[in-house]
Amino acid sequence: MTEGKIVSWVKSPGDKVAKGETVLVVESDKADMDVESFYEGYLAIILVEAGQEAPVGSAIALIAETEAEIAIAQEQGKATPAETAVLVAAPVVAEAAPVTVATTTNGSGRLIASPLAKKLAKELKIDLKGLQGSGPHGRIVAEDVEKAAGKTPTVATLITPAPVAVPVPQPVVSTAPIAAIAGETVPLTTFQKALVQNMVSAMQAPTFRVGYTITTDELDKLYKQVKSKGVTMTALLAKAVAVTLKKHPLVNANYTEKGIQYNAAINIALAVAMPDGGLITPVLQNADQVDLYSLSRRWKELVERARAKQLQPDEYSTGTFTISNLGMFGVDRFDAILPPGQGAILAVGASNPQVVATNEGLMGIKRQMCVNITCDHRVIYGAHAAAFLQDLATLIESNAQSLTL
Repeated sequence: MTEGKIVSWVKSPGDKVAKGETVLVVESDKADMDVESFYEGYLAIILVEAGQEAPVGSAIALIAETEAEIAIAQEQGKATPAETAVLVAAPVVAEAAPVTVATTTNGSGRLIASPLAKKLAKELKIDLKGLQGSGPHGRIVAEDVEKAAGKTPTVATLITPAPVAVPVPQPVVSTAPIAAIAGETVPLTTFQKALVQNMVSAMQAPTFRVGYTITTDELDKLYKQVKSKGVTMTALLAKAVAVTLKKHPLVNANYTEKGIQYNAAINIALAVAMPDGGLITPVLQNADQVDLYSLSRRWKELVERARAKQLQPDEYSTGTFTISNLGMFGVDRFDAILPPGQGAILAVGASNPQVVATNEGLMGIKRQMCVNITCDHRVIYGAHAAAFLQDLATLIESNAQSLTL
């Protein structure tokens, strides 16, 4: 994420702000989030109004330490907003999805780092003194810490903001694009801009694709047995893929500049269409370890909150392998684009009846679906992808009942 949109300001200029109190609501690339203040003081001036966007790291408001210093901060904000992080006021700045309060002062010689960067540095045991900041005025941001730790910086960094304290409208399930007048150019939303950046980044990886046809009679039989208990076909597919990935850790790995990163967890991300266009990939964490029924309940909850834009960052940015399923639309096969930070994505088509030759040399009808895996060739080779798909097919065709264990 490179910029965020201000949804609304909870506080107005002149209002007293307590540490940890919500100041505004920001629309990130995936969700609307409350933004809390890291300092006490008074909101002196708002530099970016509701409805406007601001680049990550830029000042959007000033907080004065005392009521008497509000006027001074307001004058500074009107004069040169980018240079007003002086003694009497601390700028509110954007760090990934939420907005935090910076701790910098011009010319003070103090270490310039965002609260999130400090938190990550502590968790990853990184010394901030040795880092060169890439943020405004040399400020160290979370991405700098991740790079120093050898991790691939994520579009949505690891942040856990407080849930938005506003009524959540019931999501409307729709894949139709936003209505537009013929000939009109509709600006991209923050969500769509982030998606574009992700896709452009993903196209830089060398990828290849391998297809496989899987007979689904056993899986369909199992689905009929467990459907009444709330189990979805999505959960069945996620469970099958997760169990197979345990035998193929390389397919669950991803490329980094330091080498291949083998992920400790199997987190299955699944693409979900958003009502206002675009898609999001909620994550079923540790899908290989969670039972099928719990996995289904978790998936239903994730989808509801995803379409209401209420997911937390670790619920959509921690996937290690992605499934994109267009089978419900009757699509028989398609190619999927590799997500950034992952080694593979599986495209799943519809399961349809096909006339096939049986083992006895006779003609018969079986239900089959085509799957197509897109892989990062820096991590996975053709034989690895083929072996993974072969084991996935064997599980679905011959041992589907084991998914309920």
